[in-house]
Amino acid sequence: MSTLTAAPPAAPAAAAAAGPAPSFSSESAPSPSPSPSSESTSGQVRAAALEALLGDPGVPANPAGHRALLASDQAAALSPQAEALLDSFGMHREFVPRELGGRFDSADGLLRVMRPVFRRDVSLGMGYGMTTFMAASDVWMRGDERQRRRLGDLLLGGSKAAIAQHETAHTNDFVRNQISAVPVPGGGLSVTGTKPVVNNLHRADALVLFCRTGDHFPGGSQSALLLDPRELPADRYATERRPAAVGLRSCFFSGVRFDACPVPGEALLGEPGSGVATSLLSFQMSRTLMSALSVGAVDTSLRTAVLVDRRQGPGDTGTSPVDPQHTANTMAGAFVNLLLYDCLAVVATRALHLLPAETSVYSAAVKSLLPRVLVETMYELSTVLGSHLYTREGTVGVLQKHIRDVPVISLGHAGTVACQATIIPQLGQLASSSWFAQEEAPAALFRPNAPLPPFRYADLALASGRDSLSAALVATADILPGHGPVAAALRTMARHLVGELHDLRRRVLALPPLDGSHPVGPAWFALTDRYVLVLAAAAVLGVWRHNSDGPDPFLADPSWAAAALHRICRRLGTPPVDLPPQAMARVHQEVLARFGDRRSYDLHNTPLSG
Repeated sequence: MSTLTAAPPAAPAAAAAAGPAPSFSSESAPSPSPSPSSESTSGQVRAAALEALLGDPGVPANPAGHRALLASDQAAALSPQAEALLDSFGMHREFVPRELGGRFDSADGLLRVMRPVFRRDVSLGMGYGMTTFMAASDVWMRGDERQRRRLGDLLLGGSKAAIAQHETAHTNDFVRNQISAVPVPGGGLSVTGTKPVVNNLHRADALVLFCRTGDHFPGGSQSALLLDPRELPADRYATERRPAAVGLRSCFFSGVRFDACPVPGEALLGEPGSGVATSLLSFQMSRTLMSALSVGAVDTSLRTAVLVDRRQGPGDTGTSPVDPQHTANTMAGAFVNLLLYDCLAVVATRALHLLPAETSVYSAAVKSLLPRVLVETMYELSTVLGSHLYTREGTVGVLQKHIRDVPVISLGHAGTVACQATIIPQLGQLASSSWFAQEEAPAALFRPNAPLPPFRYADLALASGRDSLSAALVATADILPGHGPVAAALRTMARHLVGELHDLRRRVLALPPLDGSHPVGPAWFALTDRYVLVLAAAAVLGVWRHNSDGPDPFLADPSWAAAALHRICRRLGTPPVDLPPQAMARVHQEVLARFGDRRSYDLHNTPLSG
């Protein structure tokens, strides 16, 4: 029995089932962007082409519009029409490396291309593509040439892949695996156990399965397998759909059970016993991308709140908030939070190319920040809607869906505690040998559109003891000008945050070293939370500094950066200065300008279809 059978290249599955991609019209639709047909086009160009193809989500007949996607959410199933549009774009090619015939060579490029999907529907982004990419990423990193080629051919033919890793019985502690694989006489493995939650398994032609191999192999107790679910014996392998959840309702989650299921020895993915290392390295990619993609949903939520506010008529007290100033402050604050978070998200994504040895810290940092910034921002925006919050249809209804979907991204092995557990063992070495001694990160790390070298999985590291991002905070604080009240406030807060890093270093070095024989005390978690905020501040300052002479006048303005640092200082409990009122006024002005011009609320500031 083969582990994976490559289907012959064919029309993608969703397109074959649904026929030609649906068409729709809108008087406000933008002109078509350049075609993404060339595999050498940049992620920016391909993202523009996809945005044009997906069209204005407010158009009722749009198969990738709010009405259709909300209907899919109610039906607890992904829209075949929306998936057909993605098929026609060739989205499945984005998950396959260029050397295997696909388009993937850049984490940053994949982020740019997938954000238009996540702006519309997190479930669609997860169910159509990111689940497949997270499974495939392990194969690109650990698989041999045969495994890589076969999976690449499958995905290029429109197939999906699934990954079975969660351990809900043990609070998602993936090391305490409930599936075991043991060698059998004559070769091969016998797999037994269950995984309670696996996305997309019902239609997957490839399954990456993490399992416990104990002491049967040298190197470690966990291994990964690459399987073809279609070839597993029906009496030894079974799946059962899980009930639709509150968030990501359109995704198809199922449990899977193995009962002494035979699989060939060549199913092993990478070296036997390398499962834990594979997981920890692949988390650097999945944590970073999923965290960065969630910005798209918050972008749409902010746009929806502005839409509702501008639609209110005079005296419309039944649906509009009582205090218009509160509405303006909430929307401006949401934009600041989004930019604050996107700075760290974009920096962490670009670090996969430029500082791959350091990304174990940055990927964990951005994922741990997600519920504290983006989830809170979603709920703050809900206060702007008044009774519109309960709308379940159309453009306004999509905000409620995003409020349900975004928190789910912060769960699982990449949840806050898991991310803290990645950072804590590295804090001692960072404090003793990196902070205030490391050379600052390169300018390209902070420039969203700057060229990047190709991404290489082999360059990732479990830990390096280096932190070039915090060094950028120290270097920038030393050279900030102080002309005008906003710039002066920015300089004061930057220097205050350098002092925070000094204090962090002192406190970390004062703690007893971690030795594995005692539980990790609460002080380590508190210091980790503060360190993540310092990293976010470093990203904000780096993005502002290295784009101050760029083409975007808003990004060059110190107002947003000062507002972002002020929010970080408030979260740390020590704002050193009051934020000048003109800073938030400038931010609110930009909120309204981007809404009117149909531009995204992220760092890329790209034109939108609606």
